[in-house]
Amino acid sequence: MAKKRYIQAINDALMEEMARDPKIILFGEDVEISMFGDTQGLRARFGADRIRNTPICEATLTGMAVGAAASGYRVVLHMMFSNFIYTGFDAIANQMAKLRLMTGGQMRFPITVLAGYGGGRSSAAQHSDTPYPALMNLGGVNVVVPASPADAKGLLKTVLRADNPTFFLEAGGRGAETAEVPDDDYTIPLGKAAVLREGRDVTIVAIGTMVKHGVAAAAELAGKGIDAELIDVRSLVPFDEDTVLASVRKTGRLVVADEARDRCSAASHICAVVADKGFGSLKAAPKRVTVPNVAMPYAPNAEKNVLPNATKIAEAAAALVNAKAGS
Repeated sequence: MAKKRYIQAINDALMEEMARDPKIILFGEDVEISMFGDTQGLRARFGADRIRNTPICEATLTGMAVGAAASGYRVVLHMMFSNFIYTGFDAIANQMAKLRLMTGGQMRFPITVLAGYGGGRSSAAQHSDTPYPALMNLGGVNVVVPASPADAKGLLKTVLRADNPTFFLEAGGRGAETAEVPDDDYTIPLGKAAVLREGRDVTIVAIGTMVKHGVAAAAELAGKGIDAELIDVRSLVPFDEDTVLASVRKTGRLVVADEARDRCSAASHICAVVADKGFGSLKAAPKRVTVPNVAMPYAPNAEKNVLPNATKIAEAAAALVNAKAGS
């Protein structure tokens, strides 16, 4: 296996799948010059008929994606920043998520929407959101949040071959991180979480950008004699309830780290699932480590203050474990 950057693994998946399937087309804002690097070299290899820049009008882009998919293409729509999903939400919520049901399955919508999400880069309020809770609520789209280069490639290849609309959300600030990526053609199924570290005292469920902080938090807790189990959800829709519930049955405690705002967050949903289906296993109430219910600030020090991090995750986990000891 070779070590590759997160963004390079995404680029490799696009290259390989577009070479494999001539029906895949890709369009979006600045995809030709590749602002993020994930579409680098695609136009040179596949030409202007399959790779095309578009005007900055997300309502048009999402409508185009639905129409092209309904016409038989496999569409990759690059929205650049995930905040731009909001401005294209009509076609997403009322068409992309619903038309397969409304046509009785006669129409397929193989659409993959790429967008970078999250803070940490001082991109300010309109470019730093984590909007997957709104997408999770639609009921007709998949939501994928890979944290590692290997998962990014394997999950992207899976969704590019599927017939359902999927939002593939690229973890903000992870583009330059490197890790080993398998050399062979491989896919990762949606709805299958990864247990990155086994433990007995507390379960930490981390989403996307929070996985890195979860790894650091688990190491910090180990230094204090607390054995944390770490789970990377990998996809939010579908969501692997079984792996999380099995872990909570073992540890009795749950902390969910999520970069979305706290109210109606993915963390809230995961805690609700565990409270509903794993209540008898809990030794303490589940905890959420999230962003406060505010817009993301521009100033680096203010942004850093609202974002979850390893220390906040470790403190929440330690508080649950220490509550048993009465401390």
